[in-house]
Amino acid sequence: MKILSPAKINLFLQVTGKRPDGYHELFSLMCCVSLYDVISLHFGTEKIEIESSHPLLPLDETNLAYQAAAVFLKALNVKEGVKIGIQKTIPIAAGLGGGSSNAASVLSGLNQHYGYPFSPDRLVAFGLTLGADVPFLLFQKPALASGVGEKLEAYRQPLPYWVVIINPGFRISTAEVFQNLNLRLTKCKKKNTKPFLKKTVYNESLHLCNDLEAVTVSRFPVIKSVKEQLMQQGAMGALMSGSGPTVFGLFPDQASAGKAMQAIGRNSRWNTYLADIIYEKK
Repeated sequence: MKILSPAKINLFLQVTGKRPDGYHELFSLMCCVSLYDVISLHFGTEKIEIESSHPLLPLDETNLAYQAAAVFLKALNVKEGVKIGIQKTIPIAAGLGGGSSNAASVLSGLNQHYGYPFSPDRLVAFGLTLGADVPFLLFQKPALASGVGEKLEAYRQPLPYWVVIINPGFRISTAEVFQNLNLRLTKCKKKNTKPFLKKTVYNESLHLCNDLEAVTVSRFPVIKSVKEQLMQQGAMGALMSGSGPTVFGLFPDQASAGKAMQAIGRNSRWNTYLADIIYEKK
């Protein structure tokens, strides 16, 4: 079984508070984009195994795909294993949800293989034990996410963009970014965005905001440079995704996005990708 495992971006990310358990409450507009890892599942093994050609990807129980398989098989009470192949394209620890997407793909694939023993809500519950982005990456349609990311409401307004994704080539710990976040200095709440996003068409000039960006930029100023490059190449707006360091630019069509990606790619060592927004799970 082979499964496309998409990246996600946050078109808006507001951190609204911190819970007693250490998780942060958030409000975000999330969407998947056509930048994929490929997950392959091979059955008939006695234990869970991970294979990948990516040299930095952990192949043990610290891998979220491994954890997803372990949670699923334990709940199903079967003694079988599964061999999970991960063909990586999404950068690691990049703010694009690659590991969470891999975990979501494993949960979905195992559920299909075993005849759908678990409801979508049960899969979301499994996913939430693995990471805050996993529920959305099971959903895979534009959504307004709240709580820690598990409360999802489909966003049905158009998002007519092509996306240029730029990863500057280093990794960031999401936990460290949240640890350094000062809630008193967050700015996205000032935009009064929640009612607008629920009722109106997304407007990049009003809504493109990420409360985590200032934290990451303070440590890695290159992120600001990436945003500036995208804007110079005609982006309608640019923003860091998640906890970074990946930045994306929004363009009105494929031609302008492709031209910008080529221009930036010629002049830098950054990793560049062209994608569009996914409206339905594939």
